[in-house]
Amino acid sequence: MFTGEYRHTVDDKGRIAVPAKFRAQLAEGAFVSRWLDECLAIHTRVGWEALADKVAGLPIADQGSRLFQRFIFAGAFEAEVDRQGRILVPAYLREAAGLDGDAVVVGSRDHAEIWAPSRWDTYHRALDDPQSLAKALEGLGI
Repeated sequence: MFTGEYRHTVDDKGRIAVPAKFRAQLAEGAFVSRWLDECLAIHTRVGWEALADKVAGLPIADQGSRLFQRFIFAGAFEAEVDRQGRILVPAYLREAAGLDGDAVVVGSRDHAEIWAPSRWDTYHRALDDPQSLAKALEGLGI
């Protein structure tokens, strides 16, 4: 399970340190893709394959399922954690997420997310508002 919030720098080659507690989960491989809310997702190989299976089960005639499939898979990148515990994030994905110099890596249960600090801070402030959080949780059965 991916949990926690970590701030790291993006080096001039586009590498981002993976939090030490995430590295073992990504040892068998990782996939980085665009994700919802203008961030990137890091999936384990097993998690990526499970997501691919779920998407394969969506109706191909549905425009929303085709849109989601293209959004997630068209720009996805298979990544490896290097000896220093970093992953290389291609320029097109860094640009999509607004990454420039710094990044916030957050755990999100079955995957990790990479956020531009300004986007994460704005999003996180909304989570701190009890009214906004309660409204977002309506109907989820939590």
